[in-house]
Amino acid sequence: MRICAYEVREDEKRDFAYFNTLPGVELILHSEVPTLENADWAEGCEGVTTLGQGSLNPELLDRYKALGVKFISTRTIGYNHIDLEHAGKIGLKVCNALYAPNGVADFTVMMMLMCLRHYKQALWRGQVNDFSLHGLQGREMKDLTVGIMGTGRIGCQVLKNLSGFGCRLLAYDVRENPEARELAEYTDLETLYRTCDIISLHMPLLPSTWHIIDKESIAKMKDGVILINCARGELVDIEALVEGVESEKIGALGMDTVEGDEGIIHEDHRVDILSNRNWFYLHQFRNVIMTQHMAFYTDAAVSSMVRCGVQGILDMASKGTCETELTR
Repeated sequence: MRICAYEVREDEKRDFAYFNTLPGVELILHSEVPTLENADWAEGCEGVTTLGQGSLNPELLDRYKALGVKFISTRTIGYNHIDLEHAGKIGLKVCNALYAPNGVADFTVMMMLMCLRHYKQALWRGQVNDFSLHGLQGREMKDLTVGIMGTGRIGCQVLKNLSGFGCRLLAYDVRENPEARELAEYTDLETLYRTCDIISLHMPLLPSTWHIIDKESIAKMKDGVILINCARGELVDIEALVEGVESEKIGALGMDTVEGDEGIIHEDHRVDILSNRNWFYLHQFRNVIMTQHMAFYTDAAVSSMVRCGVQGILDMASKGTCETELTR
């Protein structure tokens, strides 16, 4: 079984090397994002594995099919960069990755605390020897109501993490999770928007969740609301975020991913001129913390992502399916 791996990072190579020692497995590693121009690198391969920076659109999937590829895996939980419907039509099997929710859940709570305690402003001041307290008075989690939108594995783990802080917990999901119900009160979106001091997103990106946070929903929220997004950038309208911060309707943002971050995150752009005005304008506000889509990024998660990316293809080839196979 030959597998062509795209977007391979240095930190993944050790785990890829293990699979290269297995009998009958040959991995061909590339650091580049998959495109139509480099699709021929997969010639002679039955499987292709990638991360999430490239778009596996119908044209690219057709090319892989013509080259003899039968299986596609993404080493990410999110899979909105793959046209699953077209993959199914042409007979390509697709799977994603799983990793323990703890890393993202821990990062989410860290973001909440940094927003509450004005971390960004305090850090900037300390770097220029300004150790004054003016404007840095924070709030305590125990006095707040926190809303979790999406109560799957990660959202539920966030609720578990928050349960020790003594805050009131509300939750929203189209499917209630019995485990989450033990930790939080399920409510409708209108109540969650109106009631919560902090709102954190943990939903997949679907047509129904695209821009679920927009100007209208932000208008329904409490003045000074804190928004956290460690899920998918396109869940939130970036124009609405900019307007919300400018008007001070939004008190703080903790964003590990923001709409339009493709081509920016996970790259060094210190000497580049980048034209994404909204992204960089949002980035400069004193009350906006933006990280480089790294909530997932722990040693355990990286190993699990590579394992799912390769073992998923091997299982689909030998067993006809795998635990993370995606269907549409």
